[in-house]
Amino acid sequence: MFHFILADLRRNWIGALILAFLIALATALGVSVTLQERALRLGSARAAAAFDLVVGAAGSETQLILSSIFLQPAPLQLLPPATLSTLRADPRVENAIPVGFGDFVGGYPIVGTTGDAIGMLGGLAGGEGFSHLGDAIVGSQVTRDIGDSFHPFHGSVGEAGEVHAHVEYRVVGRMVPTGTPWDRAILVPIQSVWAAHADHDHEAETAGLAAVAHVPHDHGHDHGPGFAGDPVDEAALLSADNPGVPAILVKPKSIADAYNLRQQYRTETTLAVFPGEVLTRLYGTLGDARRVLGFVAMGAQGLVGAAILMVVAVHVLQRRRQIGALRAFGAPRPVVMGMVWLEVFMLVAAGVIAGFAIGYAIVRAISSHLAKSSGVAMPVEFQTADLWTLAGLLLACAIATLLPALIAYRQSPSQALRA
Repeated sequence: MFHFILADLRRNWIGALILAFLIALATALGVSVTLQERALRLGSARAAAAFDLVVGAAGSETQLILSSIFLQPAPLQLLPPATLSTLRADPRVENAIPVGFGDFVGGYPIVGTTGDAIGMLGGLAGGEGFSHLGDAIVGSQVTRDIGDSFHPFHGSVGEAGEVHAHVEYRVVGRMVPTGTPWDRAILVPIQSVWAAHADHDHEAETAGLAAVAHVPHDHGHDHGPGFAGDPVDEAALLSADNPGVPAILVKPKSIADAYNLRQQYRTETTLAVFPGEVLTRLYGTLGDARRVLGFVAMGAQGLVGAAILMVVAVHVLQRRRQIGALRAFGAPRPVVMGMVWLEVFMLVAAGVIAGFAIGYAIVRAISSHLAKSSGVAMPVEFQTADLWTLAGLLLACAIATLLPALIAYRQSPSQALRA
């Protein structure tokens, strides 16, 4: 039986290959939708896992999370100046890390923060932490080496902006890979961001990202070489008149403290959110889109499957003389039916399995591209549910391919040979 099936497939290998390829493409469409949605969900969840609570100015919760955790540039309002010092002095807070944005270099965002952020993100792979205002620590994907120096520019990625010629940073350390957008960020002391934007008070309201307004300074002071060598002043973080920041990453000491802080800072002027809550809402929207795309994929698969079954049925009818000859030489009906069924099922099953492999490869390529541009590592992986899906598809194929087998079963030798 198997020798006959293999010989028939070799004889019609072009048609068999086309049928299997069409089935593979239809299957890959559905597999890609499922795997890509899962990769986005897992990647974003892991990226936000290190951050318990985010405090920002009243506004959009989603934008606050996208800007403070996923480092997506957007004009955020500044928090009241006393918020940072109050949180850092709060006994319920283990750590309160300010983040300020607005500057870039080579397409990488410069994030003003404190040395505590390095520990929250996993620590250093090499070099040392902040000790001077001109120190910078690069993420694992930033193409700058320890010892390199650079001038930041103010603006947006891909757009021309004003270069801060009076500010020079020197790379002193590199962070361990985190699989988050922070791998593509450059961390500098928040005090240096305040100082760098001291002459841009009029931009603070619209920039928002730079997190600098009303910085007391001497307009005649030169922030040249002395700026880079100035030590980091931690006392400025506890000052109630600090320039302000667009967001603060808070690590509470307990779950109860987290909920109390969240309630306390949800006011008319401030906003406190759990990243998981915002991501859950985004996942709901993403899940709705996945279901729509899933229905589209199922429709495409159904149309392709119906067309293929029609082609196979016509092919079986065209082979009725061959089937009649087998019956005339004594082949029982069940054997002929089994040969036809097995040949068609092998083609369909090969296409389904190849479709899973193609879908996986497509999503790996897409996720790799997205990870390079966003910094969010997106794990592409099959789960137990996918194996059940594969088994269900193969079972459906086994049932559907009974149609051409039944056509062969019902043919009598005399009718087939007279045709």
